[in-house]
Formats: sequence, C-alpha cells, structure tokens
Amino acid sequence: MSFSVAGQHNRQTPPSRRAPGRGWRTPRSLVVGSVTLGIILAGIGVAVAGSGDGSMTITRDGTVLDGRKIEGYVHIKADDVTIRNSTIRYGGAHAVRIFDGFTGALVENTRIQCTEARTNGIVFGNYTARKVRVVGCRNGFVHSPEAPATIVLSTWNGKPVAAGDLPSAGKPTPAPDPATPTPDGSPDAADSAASATVTRAPTGQAPSTFPGPDNTGVPAGTALRASGSLKLTQDGQVVSGLNITGCVTVTAKNVVLRNSRITCGGNYSIRTIDAVNLVVEDVEINGMGKNSAAVCCGEYTLRRVDISNVIDGPRLGSDVVVEDSWIHHLTRGPGSHNDTLQTTGAANIVIRGNSLEAYNPVTKDPFNACLMIGSTTGPIVSNLVFEGNYCNGGNYSIGVRPDLNAANIRLSSNVFGRNHRYGVIARPDQAGIRWDRSTNLYADNRKPVVG
Repeated sequence: MSFSVAGQHNRQTPPSRRAPGRGWRTPRSLVVGSVTLGIILAGIGVAVAGSGDGSMTITRDGTVLDGRKIEGYVHIKADDVTIRNSTIRYGGAHAVRIFDGFTGALVENTRIQCTEARTNGIVFGNYTARKVRVVGCRNGFVHSPEAPATIVLSTWNGKPVAAGDLPSAGKPTPAPDPATPTPDGSPDAADSAASATVTRAPTGQAPSTFPGPDNTGVPAGTALRASGSLKLTQDGQVVSGLNITGCVTVTAKNVVLRNSRITCGGNYSIRTIDAVNLVVEDVEINGMGKNSAAVCCGEYTLRRVDISNVIDGPRLGSDVVVEDSWIHHLTRGPGSHNDTLQTTGAANIVIRGNSLEAYNPVTKDPFNACLMIGSTTGPIVSNLVFEGNYCNGGNYSIGVRPDLNAANIRLSSNVFGRNHRYGVIARPDQAGIRWDRSTNLYADNRKPVVG
C-alpha cells in the first residue's frame, strides 16, 4: 500500500485483518478500557457519555463513541464505527487507527491532540473525517488509493485538509525510526513510518454568496439526541434534533424532518415511498461513501441541506424542490458516473440557489455533472427550473442526454466554475430546453458562458 509523504512515497503494508501473527493482538469481543461497561449497558454498541477513558480497542461493528474524553489510543477492528463529539489525547504512534480490512469508520466533531511530535492523527484509511481538528501531530490524516478517506471541513494544525490532496511545497517530513517502541507497548511502531498527505485548502469552491458550511446543515449549538434508522408513517409528523445513525424512510404525508444529522450507509439516506410533501430543513447528510443517491425519489423539498460523501446527490423525481443547499465531496466508486443532481424522467422540479460542487479539487476529478437530465426511466422530463445556482465540475456541468424527451426545461441566472472536462452544457439547443445565454455566467468574471 502506498502512502503519500510530502513529496515521496513509502511502501507500507499495515497488518492484515486476518494475520494476528504480524504482532497485533487477537481481536476481542469488547471495547478495551473503562468504556467497556458502557458498551455492555448499551447492548447495541453505543457507548454512553463519560470522561477519563484510557486506550481502547473496538471490535464490535456499529459501535458509537459519543462525548468521550479519551487519554490514549483508539484502535478500530470493526466496521461502521463512529467517534463523535469527543477529544482524544495520545503520544504513541497513532491516535486513531483503522486496521486493514475494516471500513465505514466515521470521526466527526472531534479534536485529536498529539502529545508527542512523532504521533500521527488518524490512520490508515477507509474512514470519513468531518469537522475534525488534529493538533500537534506529525501527520494529521493517513490514507492511500487502496484505503481512501473522505475528509471534510477538517484541519491539521489549523490548516484546512481535504482528502487525497497533493503534498505542499517544501521539504519532506522525515520518517521516525520504525524501531522506536511506543510507550504503551502497542504494535503501532512497526507502521509508524507511514505518513499522511500534507493538504491544502481546496480551490474552486463556491463563491461566498452561495450556500456552504456556515449556512447549511444542523445550526450551530443544536443539541442532538441519538437515534437509529427511522420509518416515518404518521401524516404531519415533525422530527427534529436527532443524530440519526441509519437511514430514513417516509411513507406519510406532510412529514417534516429538520435540525438533524443523518449518517447512513445504505442505498439512500432518505427515501420516500408513497409519501407526499416531505420537507427536509437544516439537515446534514453523510452517505458514508455508500449512498447510491442521497435522497430518492420524489415528493420532497430540501432547504439548507448539507450533503456529502455520496455517490450521487438527490434523485429528482416528480414534485421536488431543492433550494439553498450544498452538495459536495462526492465519492467515486468503480464505474460510477457521479452527479450532484440527476433526473431520469419526472415533472415539476425546482432547483434554486444551491452550491453544486461536482468537482474534487484534490484529485482533479470533475465527476459527471452538476445536473444530469435524461428520460431513461420515464417518458419525459417536464417543467424543470434550474436558476440561481453555483455549479462547478462535470464532464459537462449540465449533462443533457441525446435521447432526452423534454418540455419546458428552463436554465437561467446560474454561475459556473471552469473545472468541467468538455464544457458547461451539452446540447443547449435540444428541443424542450431553454438555455439563457445572457444570464448564465462564469463565476470568475461574470461574463456569459460560451460553449
């Protein structure tokens, strides 16, 4: 496995999940440390809030550590582990380590403090870090193409970090002596030469007048209660203030979901089935790199929703409104054609005032489109308004299939970045599409889009 090290590459292979003879301890059935009792009491792998925990090894899938104060390392030997609203202080090799073969780890709203200069923050990949502050560590985030990471709204020693960025200019960070023992006798010393990518703040972000981290998602200071997956079946039900580890299905009319966080590793974070007029406001969606679409498929309104770590953003069925929302940091999968928004046949769609970032400035990946329009699953796409949005990336930022059957599709007053592969819009003159050449502008100079 190759890990980027400020201008060079080291070959490092973390111990295999199935090779305990490599020097790490055989997995046990409980979290090791003072948190053990909390895990037993929770029964489902949710650690209750507390303080003063020591080093621990997590071996139960789906374990959640929330509100912990950990003086030691956290070793993760399980799938879909979550660490949130916590502080971790450690001076050995790696503060948080995801062992080879385990996936779905999420670290969010957490501070990692390294007490020794040789200590790394989070290693070795297959994790999501969201709103994580890593301080005093030799390297903040370790990941590789074979074990990738999604890193959003996070910092390393005060500098913004994005997953997979190229090394900053300057001298390589020297690797520590791999034979140096760690104070707690953990097996990390053999891997301590692995180093994270030094990252810069992403370029090509939305202009400040458009939605972003400060005005989408859960409002600052909102207290959230833990919840699992939800099935909302009561007409007029209002759900607010939840930290949902799981997915949401809505089968009722006039349901409202607001001021909540959804962390879902299923096909859809939110799915409507025979629902009518679902309203989702001030919600954060993390698709854990597994959502085929963040929201599916019709009869919903999204306002000020923060969507990331998904293969595709919302699927636009009929009677959908998406406004003042931020869709960003898509996850590339094998053979995926990622779109921040996509419709394959529907009517009555309004897309207004959003930031649609179909471009990874780190890997220079433009993905497929900000808006993909086709009629592959329905007879027609009709009455679609796309206005006042910021859009950057895509093969074409606005993808129009050649076989689209369209009626009254209007695209006006949008601004576009230049990180597309071929152009801003494919087939602007196709029947049924009205592309306003005078009000669709480039974001950098506010001049009309040409081609």
